[in-house]
Amino acid sequence: MLAEGLAALAAAGGAAVVQAAGTSAWQGLQQAVAQWFAGGDGDRRRVELERLDRSAAALEAAPDDERSGVRSRQQGAWQARFEQALENLSDAEREEAAEILRDLLATHAPTDGAQAPAGGPVIHGDVDVRADHGSAAAVQMGNVTVTAPPQPGPQQG
Repeated sequence: MLAEGLAALAAAGGAAVVQAAGTSAWQGLQQAVAQWFAGGDGDRRRVELERLDRSAAALEAAPDDERSGVRSRQQGAWQARFEQALENLSDAEREEAAEILRDLLATHAPTDGAQAPAGGPVIHGDVDVRADHGSAAAVQMGNVTVTAPPQPGPQQG
């Protein structure tokens, strides 16, 4: 069983693969991950590139109503692969591989986890949503509570 820090690193690797698929970060991350798993073995590198391509294709082909589940399964599968690869190394090899993986993720992984729903925007920073004259706005977010605004006081008209 991996130490907590290495398990977190494997989880970050799985998340990076899923987050990068279909983005401008994919090509660089895909090449680097394949090289990390292959360790210089050209045939194994090709196998890893094919495996990464299959994952990206599965993510792209997932219907909207199944996308979350496909993402979770792909992320878990890649996390498990990173964990297994690290577990199969000696202590010295594991530390070296972990350092290479940290550098790889720092260099190639998407910089944040913000992801838009299909066709939706990604907003970074503060958001101010207002409703006026009976209008309404809906934004898909995490834990959001919507309540009626307070009634204006006499000083507000």
